[in-house]
Amino acid sequence: MNATDPAAQALSAAPPVSTDAERTLLVKVFGRDRPGITAGLFDRLAGFGVEVIDIEQVVTRGRITLCALVTPPAAPGAEGALRVTVHRWAEEHKLQAEIISGTGDNRARGEGRSHVTVLGHPLTAAAVAALSARVSEAGGNIDRVFRLAKYPVTAVELTISGVPTEELRAVLAAEAAAQRVDIAVVRAGLHRRAKRLIVMDVDSTLIQDEVIELFAAHAGCEEQVAAVTEQAMRGELDFAESLRARVALLAGLDAAVTEKVRAEVRLTPGARTLIRTLKRLGYQVAIVSGGFTQVTDHLVERLGLDFAAANTLEVADGKFTGRVTGEIVDRAGKARWLARFAERAGVPLEQTVAIGDGANDLDMLNAAGLGVAFNAKPVVREQADTAVNVPFLDTVLYLLGVTREEVEAADELDGAPTGD
Repeated sequence: MNATDPAAQALSAAPPVSTDAERTLLVKVFGRDRPGITAGLFDRLAGFGVEVIDIEQVVTRGRITLCALVTPPAAPGAEGALRVTVHRWAEEHKLQAEIISGTGDNRARGEGRSHVTVLGHPLTAAAVAALSARVSEAGGNIDRVFRLAKYPVTAVELTISGVPTEELRAVLAAEAAAQRVDIAVVRAGLHRRAKRLIVMDVDSTLIQDEVIELFAAHAGCEEQVAAVTEQAMRGELDFAESLRARVALLAGLDAAVTEKVRAEVRLTPGARTLIRTLKRLGYQVAIVSGGFTQVTDHLVERLGLDFAAANTLEVADGKFTGRVTGEIVDRAGKARWLARFAERAGVPLEQTVAIGDGANDLDMLNAAGLGVAFNAKPVVREQADTAVNVPFLDTVLYLLGVTREEVEAADELDGAPTGD
């Protein structure tokens, strides 16, 4: 792969192959970008009656690389005239041109096609080199690369063929961890854009806080609750039992403190952007939490969410009793709610995305079509489909193929503030 010539890569990475071995011309133009270059080149080619087989164009830091794969002109001797015409036009516009004769179209893509999203903060040349080497060693080929975002992280997407998706994911996941970048590997195809339900954990995912610890701070037992929470998130304690133990410490706390806790909740950076963009794309968005409806109901109203499930703190005589009511939302419960939400939304499970950070999210992450571990504990990162380890929730959009430019353009069109 020629890193200095990304637009031409897809056209000329390998000798062209064609079943009928018809001659083709690869016309390549590069130089300073400005309006009219594409129109000018094809205007010159049009005078020779050629047919367009493929086009690739990219602009990087104001420099354009434009490639056109065309048939040779039919008239005898016209190919030489075409070459002279293109080179003269390029010189007049202070561009460089190259015309390469060959046969056929692009070679057929290999079996096993995947989209690989790489997130770096920063994204180093060493990381790109290492990941590219692993692709090659696995027998894959990088067919195309383009940038999804330059902030708040650098995100690039690679289209790779020639190696099964699951095998590629295993190879790249290990290298990504070594290079300290995040990576997502998903099978190419229409299903990638068909994911129409996203279900998020709340504590330390949608929000930066652990809700029970906010309540505990008002009850004077924050340290005891935090210690039990940490053990549960690491998978060292049964969640249901740890929940009951922590809630018991809230017994006697005035339920009116709920309003204060709601005001203290801090959304994760990028949360509003993620939800706003997903809703524009037609997604339904749900939350499922081991926390409490006293807070999640407020989040539903505040963010315009479609579904929610959480535990409920029991209240009697205006005070918390130290118990929860109804079905406990634990590890298995989150997976059940994912399935229920999918049924209500009319979406098959393979078209869902789940996002979470703790061990009690694992069943949900594994049941979804795409499970994303967000700033997660090691046990979760190891078992999820992909992991994001930067503190910006809207980076999940890049895993779905949405670019930062598309997000900002939609915000500008709607008059919405950019970012959170």
